[in-house]
Amino acid sequence: MRTFLDWLTLRSVEPALARAQFGELQRQVPLLYALLSVNSVAVSYTHYDAAPDWMTVWVPAVLVGVSLLRLVQWMRGSGTGSLSEAAIVRRLRLTTALGAAITLGYILWALALARYGDDHQKAHVAIFIAITVIGCISCLMHLPQAALAVTAIATVPYLAFYVSPGDAVYTAIGLNILLVTLVMIRALLNSFEGFVALIRTQTETERLNREITKLAHTDMLTGLPNRRLFFAEAEEALARCRALGWDMAFGVIDLDRFKAANDTFGHLLGDELLAAVGTRLATVFQNNGLVARLGGDEFAFITEGRHAKAAVKLANQACHVLAEPFQLGEIAVSIGASCGVATTREIGGSARALYDGADYALYKAKSGARGFATLYSPEHERRIRSEHAVEAALQTARLDAEMEVYLQPIARVRDQATLTVEALARWTSPQLGPVGPDLFIPLAERAGIMHRLTLTLLGKALLCLERLPEEVRLAFNLSAHDITCRDTVVAVVSLIRRSGIAPSRLVLELTETAVLRDFEAAEASMRLFRALGVKIALDDFGTGQSSLSYLSRLPIDEVKIDRSFLSGAGDAKGRELLSAVVAFCRSMRMTCIAEGVEDEEQLGFLASIGCDAFQGYLLARPMPVADLVAWEGSRRAGERRTA
Repeated sequence: MRTFLDWLTLRSVEPALARAQFGELQRQVPLLYALLSVNSVAVSYTHYDAAPDWMTVWVPAVLVGVSLLRLVQWMRGSGTGSLSEAAIVRRLRLTTALGAAITLGYILWALALARYGDDHQKAHVAIFIAITVIGCISCLMHLPQAALAVTAIATVPYLAFYVSPGDAVYTAIGLNILLVTLVMIRALLNSFEGFVALIRTQTETERLNREITKLAHTDMLTGLPNRRLFFAEAEEALARCRALGWDMAFGVIDLDRFKAANDTFGHLLGDELLAAVGTRLATVFQNNGLVARLGGDEFAFITEGRHAKAAVKLANQACHVLAEPFQLGEIAVSIGASCGVATTREIGGSARALYDGADYALYKAKSGARGFATLYSPEHERRIRSEHAVEAALQTARLDAEMEVYLQPIARVRDQATLTVEALARWTSPQLGPVGPDLFIPLAERAGIMHRLTLTLLGKALLCLERLPEEVRLAFNLSAHDITCRDTVVAVVSLIRRSGIAPSRLVLELTETAVLRDFEAAEASMRLFRALGVKIALDDFGTGQSSLSYLSRLPIDEVKIDRSFLSGAGDAKGRELLSAVVAFCRSMRMTCIAEGVEDEEQLGFLASIGCDAFQGYLLARPMPVADLVAWEGSRRAGERRTA
């Protein structure tokens, strides 16, 4: 009984089913009220001369007025999309109650009217009631509670009035109508079962589609939106902000030292680390914007209606949160993050254009403000335009004709005798003029021509070496791409062998950053060069993030101390640090070379702490090979005169 009452009062109705029922009733119920109104007017007309005016005019006028009012309410009612589930259920209950009440009014009026007139008029009333029952069942089939209530209210009084032992015709009519009603009720219930099954299938399909869509747009590792969803949302947010006149910020976050942690602790812990990063970022950007994982250790965010300073502050907050150690089981891992931010104040166009600007700002952050956020600026825009021009010129450059090698000597601290000359690339573009190596070397890597550029410059450097005394060696820089590319390494070895130069006269310089990009590949390449007889130098020591354990594994012969150590040697702490670095190199049996020496005082300090060699403007600036030969010749002639 409780189950039946819950069904009758719609307490157990499923939300999706109730919404579908209401939608169907909006199309059907107005037809029911129209049918009742028209038929009641017809019955009133046929009984106008036989019954009192209040029964043929005023009562039907009230009933028709109520019906037309409900008809208008249903036709003007809002769609289901604007109603809550509770509001829909309340309206369905109201429909059941009002339907029963209005039907009861019509039936009582019709039965009272049947007492007047002849048999034809009485038969008209019987037909009216039968049509009412059939119409109610047909139009309320999607709300069986209302259909059954209305059918019972109409059928029971009808049978009580018409079925009697004294009138076989009306008794037969009543029983026939009862039979038809029962059949239609059974058909209604069958149809409603099919309707329920259809709605449940649609609901389940929609749920599965939502799940599939969510999976397609969610990064499974972190639970954050993935690249596809993020850029789609970014485009919508960009259009919305422009329509409202708001600012929009786009940020790109890249983890620092993640690769080292991933290589050290394994990929499983690396996945846990990324998941923990996603959790922290979700907390930072909760109610502040949308954050997503774009791939690897790269994340991004967008904020709407925030000025540039507020967006940078939020980005710095994210960097600060990610700099705090992560406790993963028994392992504590410290990484960090850098961020680039671009806003619609500086960049127009699509979300992709904002991403490119933020990515460029990120590159600048990693170069000069690691661990913090950098805001894209007009200066960056000019730099990008310049880089695009340089990259386009590189693609069409005749490297043999346009590239030149300058040489800068490296001398022994003790007697300033020239030990090595470092080959430095110089490029004079016919379109752009002189272009610095700090600009065109990274762009050559990006453009995919680093392999060709390296071989061109090395070939020119080896030709220069043929003009120098045999005791002078040549130092040549290899990029991160060179040392990790098997084809380039093999080509360099082949070029050295074909040159006829003794491999022992060559020193290949690598940066810590280049080595750590792919440590295993770099180590294998370095050991191949060492087996050939080439010396290996670690350039810009102290600016990268290598650990002492890495240095002990690598076949390094020389260490070039970055010029920042020497410029900081003006105070006691700076001198102590430089002394410690030199002592470390000597303990590792590595030749120690100081870069950026510019005055005699610096040279004297290097001699006092036991540094092996130095390089810088105090000794000589980079110069063409002919000038270097002349410079070296004049030095040696001066030494002979002094002797």
